[in-house]
Amino acid sequence: MSKQLAKTGYLDDQSAVGINSELSLLSDIYDGRIMVVDKTFEIIKDTYSIDEGKFNVSEGVIKCFKGESGSEYFERAQRIQIILPIYDTGLAQVDGVMIMTSSTRVIADMVDSYYETAGIMNIVILICAAFVAFFASALLVHPLKKVTEAINKAAFGDMELVEVRDCRETEKICDAYNQTLTRLKTLDESRQEFVSNVSHELKTPITSIRVLADSLMSMEEAPIELYREFLSDISDEIDRESTIIEDLLTLVRLDKSNMELKVGQVSINEMLEMVLKRLRPLAQKRNIELVLESFRPVVAEIDEVKLALAVTNLVENAIKYNVDDGWVRVSLNADHNFFYVKVQDSGLGIPEEAQSKVFERFYRVDKARSRETGGTGLGLAITYSVIQLHHGAIKLYSKEGEGSTFTVRIPLIYIA
Repeated sequence: MSKQLAKTGYLDDQSAVGINSELSLLSDIYDGRIMVVDKTFEIIKDTYSIDEGKFNVSEGVIKCFKGESGSEYFERAQRIQIILPIYDTGLAQVDGVMIMTSSTRVIADMVDSYYETAGIMNIVILICAAFVAFFASALLVHPLKKVTEAINKAAFGDMELVEVRDCRETEKICDAYNQTLTRLKTLDESRQEFVSNVSHELKTPITSIRVLADSLMSMEEAPIELYREFLSDISDEIDRESTIIEDLLTLVRLDKSNMELKVGQVSINEMLEMVLKRLRPLAQKRNIELVLESFRPVVAEIDEVKLALAVTNLVENAIKYNVDDGWVRVSLNADHNFFYVKVQDSGLGIPEEAQSKVFERFYRVDKARSRETGGTGLGLAITYSVIQLHHGAIKLYSKEGEGSTFTVRIPLIYIA
């Protein structure tokens, strides 16, 4: 528009009807006002026809005659003013200035409308998000409800495994829960079996004593030798009952979580020699060779009484379940971290299917032979518990008919 004003010479002659119409139309389109100022700062055209003939020497007009266009926004009045230079046809100098003032009320109303629409959209989005979150949380929590129900059932004794494979997290929770439940079932079965075994083992000697006593009472004139024989059998059964009770008490003490070991510096060589010295008379009854092989002097931090009991159980079993004229070899070795005790025998051996159970309480490979030898089925369980208390490990290598080998590994320095 400013170029048309320059081409038509409007600054010198304002009678051009077309230009005046275009100026009026432009001001109407933008709901504004257009003024044209000539070189003398006189307003030669005002679409409002209010200030024509007056002079405008405002700072914006003066800068515009120097070739600087500008704009200013009046927030309170919601109007914007744009000042543009009108160059001559050669674009060499500024011959006039065009000032256009336009209302921004429509734009403001439009912005307010957009804000209102955006607010409504935000509310709709929040409501939709709330519904989506509700249904998504319900969908995600559903697998956890199954796990919760299973745990509540387990609390009342209904121990069922849970299979929820909806997502990776619930799958991991279910696997951990199932492992714990399986372990609890195993412990519960072990407890029930232990109680049953204890009842049976304690009842057997008492039953034998009652039978022997009733037999004596029913004999009116039994010879003194028969009385002595029966009383000797009763004494043996009492000793067996006492041994079972003593072993049970030992296991109970070892199972206590606050069980403390009386740890001290002990010569393992001397301890093994003492164990074999006590058991040598038992081996000599069946002509079993009892040999100790020490590869080096070993001193370790242990509870001598408890570890001696564990080794005694191993060697005593090797003697009891051996063949006549057999042998038992006990060897001792060590490295910079552990010492190793190996007990080998030429006995009957242990079947492969029974090797994983020999450390269980009251488990016997051959129950009839165990009772003949006076075993309670608790010796290896006690041995295993003692070695665990010393942070050690025990392994069994055996083949039926070729003897057995128990290997014990224990740290030289006790770790509290």
